[in-house]
Amino acid sequence: MDQGEDQILADEVAALGAAVGGSGRLTGLVAKLMGKNVHEIDLVIPLPFSDAVDRVVGVLGGGGRPVVSLRVEDGGDQEMLRVVVGGGLGGLNPVVVTVWVTRGAEDSSAVRLRAAAKEGLVKQRAGEKTATRLAALLSGPAGESGISRQE
Repeated sequence: MDQGEDQILADEVAALGAAVGGSGRLTGLVAKLMGKNVHEIDLVIPLPFSDAVDRVVGVLGGGGRPVVSLRVEDGGDQEMLRVVVGGGLGGLNPVVVTVWVTRGAEDSSAVRLRAAAKEGLVKQRAGEKTATRLAALLSGPAGESGISRQE
């Protein structure tokens, strides 16, 4: 079952609040009211569909906690993956990353990358920074993979 991006972010922020001794429930309610920093990037990866999906899984699997992975079209021409990664200062701001991989021409695949994070009083642009960093990893040489902590 797929949870909405906003609910996942609220749950993640609530868990952080509870972990530091606060009220997770109250923190979750406040998180629902917070604004979001969202950034989307479209890429074309010069890999066949199944190899492109493997590449995305490798990059996202390096530091993200999987939330959902499923085929979103019956013909198997598109796959959507979603993870939660740490962004912002010290990697403490949860970022929901959703990636759609679509079968393209012979040896290429289209990738749409979306990263979203809650924004508090201090604007960290964690969604934008995470999307940009992951797009660079996906576009780089095949040996590069994994998510490192964001500054």
